Amino acid sequence: MENSLTSSYTDSLLIKQLLHTPLQIRPEQEIVSGSRRHSYGLFRQRIGKLSSALSSIGVRFGDTVAVMDWDSHRYHECYFALPMMGAVLMTVNVRLSPEQVLYTLNHSRASVVMVHRDFLPLLDSVRAKLEFADRFVLIGDEDSSLPASHFVGEYEQLLAAGDSAYAFPDFDERTRATTFYTTGTTGTPKAVAFTHRQLVLHTMAGMAALTSPREKGRVHRDDAYMPITPMFHVHAWGMPFIATALGLKQVYPGRYAPDKLLTLIRDEGVTFSHCVPTVLSMILHSPLAESIDLSSWKVIVGGSPLSKGLAKAALERGVDAYTGYGMSETCPLMSFSRVDPLTEADDDLDAELARRTKAGLPLPLIDMRIVDEEMRDVPRDGVAVGEVVVRMPWATQCYVGNEEATAQLWRGGFLHTNDIGLITQSGGLQITDRMKDVIKTGGEWVSSLEIEDILSRHEAVRDVAVIGVKDDKWGERPLAIVVLNEEEAGSIGPEQLRAHVGEAASRGIIPRFAVPERFLIVDMIEKTSVGKINKRALRERYQNV
Repeated sequence: MENSLTSSYTDSLLIKQLLHTPLQIRPEQEIVSGSRRHSYGLFRQRIGKLSSALSSIGVRFGDTVAVMDWDSHRYHECYFALPMMGAVLMTVNVRLSPEQVLYTLNHSRASVVMVHRDFLPLLDSVRAKLEFADRFVLIGDEDSSLPASHFVGEYEQLLAAGDSAYAFPDFDERTRATTFYTTGTTGTPKAVAFTHRQLVLHTMAGMAALTSPREKGRVHRDDAYMPITPMFHVHAWGMPFIATALGLKQVYPGRYAPDKLLTLIRDEGVTFSHCVPTVLSMILHSPLAESIDLSSWKVIVGGSPLSKGLAKAALERGVDAYTGYGMSETCPLMSFSRVDPLTEADDDLDAELARRTKAGLPLPLIDMRIVDEEMRDVPRDGVAVGEVVVRMPWATQCYVGNEEATAQLWRGGFLHTNDIGLITQSGGLQITDRMKDVIKTGGEWVSSLEIEDILSRHEAVRDVAVIGVKDDKWGERPLAIVVLNEEEAGSIGPEQLRAHVGEAASRGIIPRFAVPERFLIVDMIEKTSVGKINKRALRERYQNV
């Protein structure tokens, strides 16, 4: 018997549908960016004008438009206007090298580039080699004067001439909405693309996960949201879509600076953000932080592991910091740590830190497994480790134009994260290391993350990375690279740090052979373009030191 339903209207999952509820129930909610404040109702008018203006300069369905801007209301508008008109938003990682920026612009076949005045030198350095981009829109902020004849207009001036009633069409939900590129730390940046359907499903699952906790870490309609993850990186973790669908007040900070971010948290009542550990550490260590109440601030920390030391520092300031886990290829959300007490006592600090620093529970609709090299499931007992592999309806289906890398990513029918982890009996995920960062010493595996976590809890340590370096006797040995707090620099040395890790080994937290012999105290640790610890660069730099 026929088991299907027919309808006179098929309602596709399109990004424009994320606006229905907030425009109906919170049209006066604020969006703040620099000196500009406007309502959601005006936001809808502005994205209509933007799409109308881009149509007037020849942007058609399927065209790619690249954006080079700070985190702003303009970027937020591009997140919606471009996909909603059927174009593809390409977010340019402005922290890549000029050669990599050129590669991504050409590979994406971007025909229009919208560029902030601050990034004109970067654009000028590659413009002569652009293969497809032939129209440029200036983002001028207060200065709307065009710098050269190849610019077709300035952002606000183009919007002023646009039609706010622009009608966004219906089309196939599998239409590509966005393209961006991995950070290139393992070679040439790889193109990742997502459809309207994938972005809407990711938004819905993210909302379900963020709003389901009983208390701690819970996001709700009275929150004020500020991203502190670049909007060029994985859609700012998809959070602007989630914040908009929930109708939250939104605050876009522009260029990041710790004191500026703290001032916005105070003056705009920001209660929800997300960032990498480096940025959270910078904010907590800013002198201004001492005079600002952070007790209402929830922060999802991802990109790199949230150490127990940083989690403790955040808790001491009243910050509700917890882990989010994901990757570019998964749009990116996969799991959040469960912060509300389960079986541990509320006053058990170690238990709470352990909960906050685990990758936690997967979002709805995710099939998450831990497997061995033969793709066989390992026990979910909180002990057995293996590679984390996943499937979900919003995972990227391919690296665009790279069949070999796509085959590796999806071998065995699951997306391979290249992360090593374990799953507890209650379904919680804990990442123990990256496959490429695990250290093999004397035939035994050592987790760099475990040693980093122990060192992070030393009161003098501000930042730490542990890498494997070649050793004639043991094959590899761990090397600890440490940045000290300014007030402790000069009074703490390698012997004290070694004793701290040795004490953890004496309590059985790590084996004795995992204690590094060598500790390097440095002024800074190399980071990627999105603020993650760049262990590839550290291995190259310190391999023979």
